[in-house]
Amino acid sequence: MMERNDDAHYFLNLIQRSKRGRFKIYIGMIAGVGKTCRMLNDARDMLKNGIDVQIGYIETHGRADTEKLLKGLPVIPCKKIFYKGKELEEMDLDTILRTHPELVVVDELAHTNVKGSHNEKRWQDVMELLDAGINVLSAVNIQHIESLNEEVKRMVGIEVSERIPDSVLQIADEVVNIDLTSDELIERLKSGKIYKKANIENALTHFFTTEHILQLRELALKEVTLHVSKKVEAEINHNTTKIQNTFLCCIGPDEKRSRYLIRKVARLAAASDDRFSVLYVRIPQYSYDKINLATQRYLINNFILAIDLGAEIIQYEASDIINGIVEVCRKYDVSTVCIGKPQLRLWSLLFSAFRYRHLFNELSKSNIDLIILS
Repeated sequence: MMERNDDAHYFLNLIQRSKRGRFKIYIGMIAGVGKTCRMLNDARDMLKNGIDVQIGYIETHGRADTEKLLKGLPVIPCKKIFYKGKELEEMDLDTILRTHPELVVVDELAHTNVKGSHNEKRWQDVMELLDAGINVLSAVNIQHIESLNEEVKRMVGIEVSERIPDSVLQIADEVVNIDLTSDELIERLKSGKIYKKANIENALTHFFTTEHILQLRELALKEVTLHVSKKVEAEINHNTTKIQNTFLCCIGPDEKRSRYLIRKVARLAAASDDRFSVLYVRIPQYSYDKINLATQRYLINNFILAIDLGAEIIQYEASDIINGIVEVCRKYDVSTVCIGKPQLRLWSLLFSAFRYRHLFNELSKSNIDLIILS
């Protein structure tokens, strides 16, 4: 593992030879592990090396260590936006683009901007900065990664509303894991270095339990390891063409079940650096004039989620779902079909078993794998 100074110098070298902005993300398992402090330390190192560094946005949360590191660094003031009678502050994207520093620090990557801002999400602001040739340091916690949403909810019982697409992490030039043991993190919490005293007890009994910390820590380590291994593989094989397989995720009009399948298949495809497509077979009883507006909205939202996760959307009309899947597999270069666990009712068990046997036989003939997700 590289020391911090070596790591900062490596990123410095990337900056000096790049045209499009270089992107470095500091990822942590939970609030308070030290992402912002590490980011500010690296920014200070680069400032000493003659890089034009500016602070675009930093959230100190009133933490003394963070505020101390911020002193002496040039800051681009936030712009003030009035929303619902309140004066709120947001990163001043226009000023950053106009002044065009070599490197800008942008904290809270998953943040949702105030309505009326240039972009809905801060990660979209960062994409504009990178396109303009500005290098960016940013930070995010593992629970804000879109494809991990269901897994995080299962672990800690909380659905995180602010999320970033996995593609944001994938385009980063560097992803650095900021790690602490659960004992160290809990000690920081108890000593008031993360939250104010009034919030400590509630945090200890809910999100900051040892079990939750260990589970999130494992997720963060796995995610960073996956990113690094992909980068290494890409560098090793840059002169060879990788044969990419395609995962076909089959969804229905239901919201939660389909969202789970999309996220799950996105993780499977990402692990092997393969493509994935999301298939919705439109059978006669699911035509747009026969499903209600709420169901149509769920379907559109699931398509948007799939696109955010890098999927191609396939909508296909067929007499029944099984035939639709088989026909799409014949037309497209599919290597693996992913479906949800069949919800078979007793009265239709024999017919359904016959239809699924038809699917299995057709996939087998084409040498296509089948994954049934719970």
